[in-house]
Parts: sequence; structure tokens; C-alpha cells
Amino acid sequence: MSKVILEIRAGAGGEEAALFAADLYRMYQKYGEKKGWKFLVLDLNQSSLGGYKSLIAQVSGEGVEQDLKYESGVHRVQRVPLTEKSGRIHTSTASVAVLPFVSPEKIKINPQDLEISFFRSSGPGGQRVNKVETAVRIVHKPSGIVVSSQAGRSQLQNREQALEILRAKLYQRQKQEIEQKTSEIRRKQIGSMQRAEKIRTYNFPQNRITDHRIGKKWHNLESILDGDLEPVIEALKKYFKDTE
Repeated sequence: MSKVILEIRAGAGGEEAALFAADLYRMYQKYGEKKGWKFLVLDLNQSSLGGYKSLIAQVSGEGVEQDLKYESGVHRVQRVPLTEKSGRIHTSTASVAVLPFVSPEKIKINPQDLEISFFRSSGPGGQRVNKVETAVRIVHKPSGIVVSSQAGRSQLQNREQALEILRAKLYQRQKQEIEQKTSEIRRKQIGSMQRAEKIRTYNFPQNRITDHRIGKKWHNLESILDGDLEPVIEALKKYFKDTE
């Protein structure tokens, strides 16, 4: 049993990017359902058409970290958006980050470094659905990292969930700082794990998904987006195992 923090953010492309971000989350959900995983949305910022400007979820279950660890990076989609009347193909992006669960013992956080505020949880499209300020926002002053959680029913639950996100982000930052101090060769080897790199393209007109890291293509785009992600994940696991 493992647990990760899954963060998906819309990138270039406005409303279409937000809709693509929602498609990616649904893809992981559908795949996770087959594996018996549990998904808990900790924080969500929806767009006016129901897309996701940003989403943070906790995913737990057997093999979660092993299966999702290579999903971090920028995902690119090429398709005709719902908002496009002339039928032109647009290119949009969304970033995915998969952060491992970090125990409080592994990352120590000084309470004096935290600025904690409370606000009302919101529903789809920003509609206020909670009259009590149970949602929590935490600013980690030394790093400038801001996290929030509104999934829990109480301030205490949301505070703990927000701290879980913060620990994961601080741990990730520590890893990146260590990686930046290693040799250029080592940095090239781990380059595919950086969020700024485009790792995959979803081309709707050609019904094709391409993973640029391993140079492999699949021609069943719709079924993969519907959760049939195993061939992609297994190909990535085999490739990185062979190259490590």
C-alpha cells in the first residue's frame, strides 16, 4: 500500500487546457478504479466550463507510486476544442506532478514558519457551498510555498491534509536542489522527471498518443483516456528499469 499527492494544473491554452487537465484526472481515476485505488480531492479550482485550473488529490492503494512515478511532466494535447467554432486544431498543455507521501518524521516543519488562514469551501465554478470557514490555506514563509485543502469536514482535517501537501512539496524541492548539485550526466538521466519537460502528446486527429521519452506511440487514444493506461505505464516502467 502506497500513497502519493497527485497535482494537475492547466498550462497554455486557457479553457481548453483546463478541460484537458480534467481529462487527465479522469484517466488516472479510471485506471485507478481497476486497481482498487482510492482518490481524495484535497483542493480543486474549476473553470467556468467544468475544467480544472488546478487539482490536488491524494491517491492511495497497491502500486500507486510505482505506477504513477513516471507521469510527472508536461502533457500536451492537440485537438479541436469545444470552444472552437472554425474547427481549427489547438495545442494546449497541462502539467502533472506526482509527489510521494512524506511522513512528519522525514520533513520537520517549524510551526513559526507557517502562516495559516481559513476560508469557506467552494463548489463547482467557485459557488460557495459551505457557510463555515473549514478550508485551510498555509503559507510556508521560508520557501514561499502556498498550499490549501478543503476536502475535510473540519479545520483540523484540512490543516493536516494541507500539511501533507506541504511536506510533499518541501521534500520534492529538497530532491531537486540535491539533483542540481550533481553532475551534468546525472541531470540528463533524470531530466525526464522534470515538470517543465513535455513528456507526452495526445493527438486527437491522428488518434495517437506519443511518449517522447521512450519514442513509443499508441493508436487507441480514446481508450487510454478512458483508463486503459496499463500498456503505457508498463512500457515506461520497463524502459526506465532497463536504463537505470
